[in-house]
Amino acid sequence: MTTAPVRLDIFADPVCPWCLIGKAELDRALESRPGHPFQITWHPYRLDPSLPREGVDHVSYMKGKFGSEKGILDAMKPVMEASEQLGLWINPSLIERVPNTMDAHRLMHWAGLEGVQTPVMAGLMRAHWRDGLFIGDADVLADIGAGAGMDRQMILRLLATDADENHVLGREVHARQRGVTAVPTFIIADTHAVSGAQTASLWQNVIDELTQG
Repeated sequence: MTTAPVRLDIFADPVCPWCLIGKAELDRALESRPGHPFQITWHPYRLDPSLPREGVDHVSYMKGKFGSEKGILDAMKPVMEASEQLGLWINPSLIERVPNTMDAHRLMHWAGLEGVQTPVMAGLMRAHWRDGLFIGDADVLADIGAGAGMDRQMILRLLATDADENHVLGREVHARQRGVTAVPTFIIADTHAVSGAQTASLWQNVIDELTQG
C-alpha cells in the first residue's frame, strides 16, 4: 500500500539552537523510516528581526539576553547536553556575530524553488553552530547554496539586491498570524501544530500512525 504524501511545514531559524536539535531528532526518525510520507517545506521565522543586517557581537548579545556569563552557560547547558546525546558537534564559542537572518531565509526561499531546502538548512546550521561562520555574509551563503547544487554566482547577484525580501517578510507575518510564536514549530498536514524540538521516537510514532492508518 502506498501512503499519500503528507505535508510537513517547519518554521525555523538557523540561529535557533532548538531548531538545530529539532532537525536532528526529525532526521533520525526519517532515516529510520525511509518510506515516510512527509513532504517537507521550511518557512522563515526570525528569532530577532530587530538585529541589524551586519549583525551584533555574540557575547554582548547573549549577555543582554541572559544577564551574565553564568546566565549564558545555564541557558546553553541543555542545548549542549542534547547536542552531545545526538552526536552533534557544535561550538558556540566560535560564533563571533549574531546575524539578522533575512538573507539566510532569502537563500532558503530560492532553495525551495530548486528543491534543496533541507540540505541548505543543514548547511546554514552547520556553518553557524559548528564552524562559527557569519551566515549574514553573502560569500558564506553562496558557498552553502553551491554546496547544495545551486548556482553560486546567481546567489551572489540576488543577494546584492533586495530580491524576494518582501516575500520573506510577508511569509513571516503570515506565520505569526497563524499563531506561530516560537521556533521550531511543525505543522502536520496543515492541521496539527507541534511546537518545540520533538524526539525522534515521537516522529517515528507519527510516521507509523500515518503509514499504518
